[in-house]
Amino acid sequence: MPKKLGQHFLKNKAAIQKIIASLELKTGETVIEVGPGKGALTIPLIEECRKVGCNFIGIEKDARLANQLMSYASATVNQFEILTGDALKILPDLTEKLKTDNWKLVGNIPYYITGKLLRVLSELNPPAGGKPALTILMIQKEVAERIIAEPPRMNLLSAATQFWAEPKILMNLKSTDFDPAPEVDSAIITLRIKNQELRIKEAERYYKFIKIAFKQPRKTLLNNLSEGLALSKTEGLGKNKAEITKILEQIGLKPDIRPQNLDIDMLKTLANHF
Repeated sequence: MPKKLGQHFLKNKAAIQKIIASLELKTGETVIEVGPGKGALTIPLIEECRKVGCNFIGIEKDARLANQLMSYASATVNQFEILTGDALKILPDLTEKLKTDNWKLVGNIPYYITGKLLRVLSELNPPAGGKPALTILMIQKEVAERIIAEPPRMNLLSAATQFWAEPKILMNLKSTDFDPAPEVDSAIITLRIKNQELRIKEAERYYKFIKIAFKQPRKTLLNNLSEGLALSKTEGLGKNKAEITKILEQIGLKPDIRPQNLDIDMLKTLANHF
């Protein structure tokens, strides 16, 4: 197992069965697994696909492991495919080829790609595939807790993810549930899509806004916005401190409120005003 790929293979059979059950697979759906590895999740997942009549695609960066999985699956299942390469690069093109939003994503991913993968998912838009209806990932527990955070602990990651998905921690995992054991605690998180028809321009404006709002979480929202928006005039977001104060007061917010105290609905409202 190449250490540089950051692979920690799940071996907890109860957790594997819970993941498969939580995917709620149905006839005609496609399930994509990121990082199948040695197939601990893949093989029972393929068996479930065979029972319900769904399609399976795996994306594995390690060519040696990918070849092992292909030799197993080719003898057992028809609707099966393993792609070798970087999931971050493969997913956009793959979902465009699928031309359907009737798909789900699952994966025991290297923890260092979590943020990048979530960003890739956030940028998948119809009609070319769109986002997965349901995503289940095994990630670092601390990151999972940041994703599900609500006021007064909102942060850039939770604001970005909750814009398009309803996150929930399915279960926590011990280091002994993996081989080799990671040095951090892990969790299984589900991301159920909120709205497939998000307007691209609206989303772009929202993401630009929250990057400014959460630039320095310990500062007040007013200070973050006045500093950030002053630099954004070329993007049509420019506002001075007085203008920002007036907008905040109009929607019932005190200028000294901090960004971590804002829920997702208020962040959306704010983004539409800037």
